[in-house]
Amino acid sequence: MIGCDCGVCRSIDPKNRRNRPCAQITTDSGKTILIDTPPELRIIAVERRMRRIDSVLFTHSHADHIYGLDDLRAFNYLQKGEIPLYGKADVLDDLKRTFQYCFVPTQAGGGKPQLSLHEVGAYQKFQMFDLEVLPLIVFHGTLPILAYKLGANAAYVTDVSRIPEETIPHLLNLDLIFLDAVRYDPHPTHFNMAGALAMVEQRKPRRTVLIHLSHDYDHSVVNTELPEGIELGFDGMVLDVSQ
Repeated sequence: MIGCDCGVCRSIDPKNRRNRPCAQITTDSGKTILIDTPPELRIIAVERRMRRIDSVLFTHSHADHIYGLDDLRAFNYLQKGEIPLYGKADVLDDLKRTFQYCFVPTQAGGGKPQLSLHEVGAYQKFQMFDLEVLPLIVFHGTLPILAYKLGANAAYVTDVSRIPEETIPHLLNLDLIFLDAVRYDPHPTHFNMAGALAMVEQRKPRRTVLIHLSHDYDHSVVNTELPEGIELGFDGMVLDVSQ
């Protein structure tokens, strides 16, 4: 955190060094799907030696989830093609407004991202390469945003404070869920730890990775305190969820 000297912020444990959240999915056919484009995307891509981004799923259009969009231009150059972006209509409108230069004719200059926009509907499955994707509505405070069910048994649920009834059946008995748990104290627009643990107890996923973590959490300490099957995520975490 900016201006903070707490033990986590000064920690030398790399698992306590947290960028804003995103996820990279590599499908069985080798396609790469990104969930959100955080401001640190360039740093993440260089550190993780990313070579491809074949498409991007957006959960919502808050700054910490979209402000790395311009760095997609590097992947346009590497791949020699445009990158499709998927999200709710309001999110696509926000992208067009915030990154107007990407979607209108401009001088070439140093280049700009080559992107196409594709609206998705809540609870309407679609095929992204060889992966079935199901957008789900969750609430970020009063704002409806998207979570994503990925294949039959995994889901990515960030920035959530309430899960509506119509979404709940799609999150039952998953093999893996990535779940928002921003801090210990209650938060108006995110699950805190207690809220996340209550959701896990109700939905019974086999494995839960907690994400969107603040400096409340010292990774090595908190992981020893969590119930079996629940763990803190960390930057660079890699999981195999092949069926």
